[in-house]
Amino acid sequence: MRRVVVTAVGLVSPVGIGTESTWQALREGLNGIARITHFDAENFACKMAGEVKNFDPLDYVDKKDLRKMGRFIFFAIAATNFAAQAADLEVDDSIAERVGVYIGSGIGGFDIIEREHMNLLKGGPRRISPFFIPATIVNLASGQVSIRIGAKGPNSATSTACTTGAHAVGDSYKIIERGDADVMICGGSEASITPMGIGGFAAMRALSTRNDEPDKACRPWDRHRDGFIVGEGAGVLVLEELGFAQRRGAPILAEIVGYGMSGDAFHITSPSEDGEGATRVMQNAINDAGIAPEQIDYINAHGTSTPVGDVIETRAIRKTFGEHAGKVAISSTKSMTGHLLGGAGGLEAGIAVLALRDQVAPPTINHTHPDHECDLDYVPLEARPMTINYALSNSFGFGGTNGALIFKRFET
Repeated sequence: MRRVVVTAVGLVSPVGIGTESTWQALREGLNGIARITHFDAENFACKMAGEVKNFDPLDYVDKKDLRKMGRFIFFAIAATNFAAQAADLEVDDSIAERVGVYIGSGIGGFDIIEREHMNLLKGGPRRISPFFIPATIVNLASGQVSIRIGAKGPNSATSTACTTGAHAVGDSYKIIERGDADVMICGGSEASITPMGIGGFAAMRALSTRNDEPDKACRPWDRHRDGFIVGEGAGVLVLEELGFAQRRGAPILAEIVGYGMSGDAFHITSPSEDGEGATRVMQNAINDAGIAPEQIDYINAHGTSTPVGDVIETRAIRKTFGEHAGKVAISSTKSMTGHLLGGAGGLEAGIAVLALRDQVAPPTINHTHPDHECDLDYVPLEARPMTINYALSNSFGFGGTNGALIFKRFET
């Protein structure tokens, strides 16, 4: 069986532009959630989001490309740049056909859809940009990245709601494992902090309305949680076949050893109360890794800060790990970044890899009022140095689509 390793992580997030700045902020428990500035949110039920601050797309693309891409594509390109530089990866003709790209998005170019719809209403169909479609469709994050770096291997994208990034990483792992590529640039990207994006989730009553305290609004597993916060950004990993990575002298951060998928077959937005689908996806990943549940040391949880979802994930972890559940360090970095939707799985897989690299579990901030139904070790308030040999990353999405990834501390 071909072994697959992670040689780089590229992150763009509400707490930092760049991998190390994001990771340092998370370790310090810094919060990236604040009042919305992308548009006037005064009349919205939720007026907060995890925006990427001071992001200039001209740092990553030419001026002539600005109207050709949605914001989610800019994020994907930036995260890929960070990852490729860290991996010292240059794609030339000798390897181009063995390098693939698999970057997904849950929604795609919401910002461009809204902009062009306004153009249509104001000036008719002649006002619609010829770049409208390629600027918005989900697979153009992968398409633009592959064009820019010259990757001619597998080129795909997934759009599985909040599990998108996890599925993209897991599918890429399997592509390399079965021999269809030697390198995959993979993850997720999202930019849905728009009037329709925030308004749509608010209409579902899914978002926090703690508008007077944005920095305390996202509080996974806390008794006073009242909904999630929309975030934006991207998380991109470079996966490589072990021998390929070693031959080119690439840095190796971790090994990916397990991938699980499952479906709830229950409801369009809510998981079943017993967490059966979440339990199965974690068990499937553990089985794929060929390890015992007791070997998992750290979980970067889905942990969205919703009253129902956090309880269900806790139940699922208890069912999966039994007595070991109380010994696993669990954190939700969404407490600091908000929920990146289709970008969450990529960002959080990257965070799990960095936790392995540095042997530290990032915290769950704002966890100040324990909930008796959420009674596990959520690494409250402060990061924790600890031994981590195996890390699990969970993602659950609308439609009952689930993904779980397991990373291992690298050993030759």
